[in-house]
Amino acid sequence: MTQILAIDQGTTSTRSILFSKDLRPITSAQEEFPQHFPSSGWVEHDPADLWRTTLATARAVLAQTDSAAVAAIGITNQRETTILWDRETGSPIANAIVWQDRRTADICAALKDANYEPMIRERTGLLCDPYFSGTKIKWLLDHIPGARDKAEAGKLAFGTVDSFLIWKLTGGRVHATDATNAARTLIYNIKTGAWDAEICSLLGIPLSLLPEVKDSAADYGTTDPALFGRAIPIRGVAGDQQAATVGQACFQPGMMKSTYGTGCFALLNTGADMVLSKNRLLTTIAYQLNGTPTYALEGAIFVAGAVVQWLRDGLHLIATAAETQRLADQADPGQDVILVPAFTGFGAPYWRPDRRGAIFGLTRGTGAPELARAALESVSYQTRDLLEAMRADWGNAAEGVLRVDGGMVSNDWAMQFLADFLGAPVDRPVVTETTALGAAYLAGLHSGICPEPAVFAETWVLERRFVPSMPDDVRAAKYARWGRAVAATMMV
Repeated sequence: MTQILAIDQGTTSTRSILFSKDLRPITSAQEEFPQHFPSSGWVEHDPADLWRTTLATARAVLAQTDSAAVAAIGITNQRETTILWDRETGSPIANAIVWQDRRTADICAALKDANYEPMIRERTGLLCDPYFSGTKIKWLLDHIPGARDKAEAGKLAFGTVDSFLIWKLTGGRVHATDATNAARTLIYNIKTGAWDAEICSLLGIPLSLLPEVKDSAADYGTTDPALFGRAIPIRGVAGDQQAATVGQACFQPGMMKSTYGTGCFALLNTGADMVLSKNRLLTTIAYQLNGTPTYALEGAIFVAGAVVQWLRDGLHLIATAAETQRLADQADPGQDVILVPAFTGFGAPYWRPDRRGAIFGLTRGTGAPELARAALESVSYQTRDLLEAMRADWGNAAEGVLRVDGGMVSNDWAMQFLADFLGAPVDRPVVTETTALGAAYLAGLHSGICPEPAVFAETWVLERRFVPSMPDDVRAAKYARWGRAVAATMMV
């Protein structure tokens, strides 16, 4: 057995990639699925779509190989997205509440008003924000008829997307998650490595709902033989940003990566140190191997690639995301349009779920090129906010190279502006699908066909380094303008 199947279940699509044992991609399949927006600030997925696209893409990939050659499956997933399902039927009781969803802002505000946030942050590394799963679970139990009674009777199961897929893939035999996904729920104590009974009680969450927490490289059972013609072991699981951290080989404290997909997520490896941020970053688990967690500081931006998707699907200014590079080059340099894409509120380091987006500097001559440039620039502005916070929390160790991955990094204009605006080198690897790569590596590691992390790190290959060339005074002026735009948006 010399191949590994990685399932990458994302926010807008599901992708399956087959890797060789030396972690070269062989073939892949991808399928998009609908997003649902039932109310302002609400974002949902139909869990059936998540399962359907997972099964379809995995089967499409396996149809191109001998399934007997597949040693293991690795799963990586959109984090925090919350699903509750019936243990007997396996059927979800409602749509999944997506990580972007802001409907639980009032619950979070009540926790803050009652001064529970310091305790929650101390144990989970997280802030009281609708982003995380805990308040989403509470909302479902409170609003779906009969849900709370069933949950208290032990008839329901909770899972982030990884848990739901593991349940479906194993025919309901395994209810489990990994430490990186558990660490995003607001109810997992990342110090003790266990579900926190006090926080669960505070949110009215029965412990019987919760999955078993395992290492990121571990035994998650085998697939139902009816799905793929044979039972295939599931051996690696990690939330998408942590999987990307592994795929980028950020195994040493001080190494940083930033993934640009629907959102943007920057992680700084802090090793064995659980660093509680003084600048409203998140403390999380980067990965857990052999029972030992490696911690990270994380900054989360809710809208990165999604702002380009908005240009395409909302404003119909572009037909494809790739067009933004050409348009940005054509933009009038005399116009300084600032787009603050707080479509679902602000993430780190502001954490204001109640704010919405704004555009500043419009003129009669503002058109598609200027808006495209402003959209791409907004991603760099937000990334700078995160790195400034990391530097304040971690000191000079956060001054180095930023490794980048995700769909947006193919845009050379955006990556050069990112390097310019950060004033730091930006490294794009040969394999930019590092999320799937990380999941494949974890599965291969537990299966014994991939090397230890230090050896795997030697296989990371640079495709291009973007070197900053923007004058310091220009960078400072642009960042000051961004700061004023954010402050004005906060007041609206």
